[in-house]
Amino acid sequence: MKISTGDRCSWPRAFRGNFTNGSLRLNPATLILALILSFLSVNTLLAQGGDHTLFGDLTVDESRVVGLKPLTFDVVLYSESGVLVARQPVTNNGRYRFNNLPLGGYQLVIEVEATEVARLNVDLRSPLLRDVRRDVALEWRLPGRSAKAGLVSAADNYVRSPANQKIFRLAQDAFAKKQYAKAAELFEQIVAADRKDFQAWTELANTHFLEKDLARAENEYLHALDAHAGFFLALLNLGRLELSQKRYDVAIEALRKAVNVRSDSPDANYFLGEAYLQSRLGSAAEVSFREALRLDPVGMAEVHLRLALLFHAAGAKDKAAIEYDEFLKKKPDYPDRKKLQKYIADNKK
Repeated sequence: MKISTGDRCSWPRAFRGNFTNGSLRLNPATLILALILSFLSVNTLLAQGGDHTLFGDLTVDESRVVGLKPLTFDVVLYSESGVLVARQPVTNNGRYRFNNLPLGGYQLVIEVEATEVARLNVDLRSPLLRDVRRDVALEWRLPGRSAKAGLVSAADNYVRSPANQKIFRLAQDAFAKKQYAKAAELFEQIVAADRKDFQAWTELANTHFLEKDLARAENEYLHALDAHAGFFLALLNLGRLELSQKRYDVAIEALRKAVNVRSDSPDANYFLGEAYLQSRLGSAAEVSFREALRLDPVGMAEVHLRLALLFHAAGAKDKAAIEYDEFLKKKPDYPDRKKLQKYIADNKK
């Protein structure tokens, strides 16, 4: 299935090189599209209130395959720290909904017959945006060349030995069961035998990221990028790791390269904008935020709120009012609509 959605190591030579625009082929073994910006315990999350709603439509294009197809898909929601929050069975063209969610970041996972096929990051950190919609569009495809040019890149596939592939699957199973120490040990066996396996390096880094071993995770992302400089997942997750560590200049470098590889990624553009914003580069932040909005106008609707805060802080309240107005057009049922409408009425020219 393809989606249509310690000591620090010095920067490798490959990471500093040029990159070719494109996109990637993801298989269930590597479909982790996002990690976390911060690590909040479940108790901390619950203390922040539970008035957010996450919902969306699940659409699966089955036109390219024949035969039996799954009747339902499992939509699973995890907290940032990897704790299971809820699980819902959803049919094709059906809608999922998770209510009463605390403020924080989440991972939305789609499973087919207990196999993960997609993982998306969802940010519910905005205290103003309580209803967030994230539609998921998937497509069944037979192995082989994609019929849609530009959707996949064969360079992001890695063919490992049968022995390492068996270990890789065992590591993934351990990761799915939150046995992170075991998963890390297995991924380490793979990279010790094959230093070029950039997918295993990235999975190992993801595991250490979840364990909050950020120095090791950073080093492993860099090893992945030394083996394959344009691997989008490693670039994106490295950028987000650096952003969480407030190393904004390094985050910008990684996220710029992620955008170069996948210019069509709303998440990469959004987090690049956030890195620019934290670096007080407001004009650059606005450009990246605008691109994230262009790519995903509804899913990234909360970016209007970030832009409004940016303009408000700069004293441009009339521009902030415009952003709030645009946000309300996309979220007309927003619970605090009256508060935003008052701001708009007081400041819009």
